[in-house]
Amino acid sequence: MITLRVGGVPEHFNLPWHLTIEQGEPTRLGIDLRWQDYPDGSGAMAAALRAGELDAALLLTEGAVAGIAAGGGFKVESLYTDSPLIWGIHVPASSPLRTVGEIRGARYAISRRGSGSHLMAFVHARQQGWPLAALDLVILRNLAGAIEAFSAGAADVFFWEKFMTKPLVDSGQFRRVGEFVAPWPAFVLCLADTASAVQRAALARLMPVVLAQAAVLARLPAAADLIGQRYSLDPRDVTEWLRATRWSRGPGIAAADLRPVTTALGELGLIDRGFAPEQALLIAAE
Repeated sequence: MITLRVGGVPEHFNLPWHLTIEQGEPTRLGIDLRWQDYPDGSGAMAAALRAGELDAALLLTEGAVAGIAAGGGFKVESLYTDSPLIWGIHVPASSPLRTVGEIRGARYAISRRGSGSHLMAFVHARQQGWPLAALDLVILRNLAGAIEAFSAGAADVFFWEKFMTKPLVDSGQFRRVGEFVAPWPAFVLCLADTASAVQRAALARLMPVVLAQAAVLARLPAAADLIGQRYSLDPRDVTEWLRATRWSRGPGIAAADLRPVTTALGELGLIDRGFAPEQALLIAAE
């Protein structure tokens, strides 16, 4: 058996991986797949890939490129979703802020510098024509940190995937003042530089099975109920999410898929402007 340690956020995007594991597909392929949830997101997984604690991980595309540009230790192996992430723009329910235009000058809660929540705050502010240097950032690690910061009055606005935060909006802890669609695919599969050729070959066998499972899930009549039950989401919200989500049809990625995010990160000073998308791809390192 070939051991593969794979990490991902504990969110509905990764349900195809869990269904694949539960159905015994990795074992059938001779793989001892050890899944690890990372609620702290892409930055934490990037660190784990560098440290040799993970062999592969599903990262937000912007987090993957920023992590590779900042120190490497891993490369992008494949797209995981073709569709972009839909970010909710949230404020505390008691906040006087009511519209997107009113968040200018607010304190932005972010999980960490270079994270998706950080990058989306910058990209959105740039689209609004607001001065980027003036953004006030509050680093809080994850969604739980944002809940605490909002409760303590330590932050004013928070960008996070809108369906994961919907229960917090429904319960009256958060209020969503707007949405922002990222201008690139949401998730990519990354492989640690320390992964062996045998592990890479095993992952190449496994990835088509996971994506086939995703295709089955997307067509399943009871998908909304299944996802809603497992992730404590309203099935009506899940139905909307499924309409907006496209998992990749097959393994692989092109430099063009990373060019928009690479350009945005460079323009915002989060990576070197000379960093080319080809530098993030595993195939470019061969």
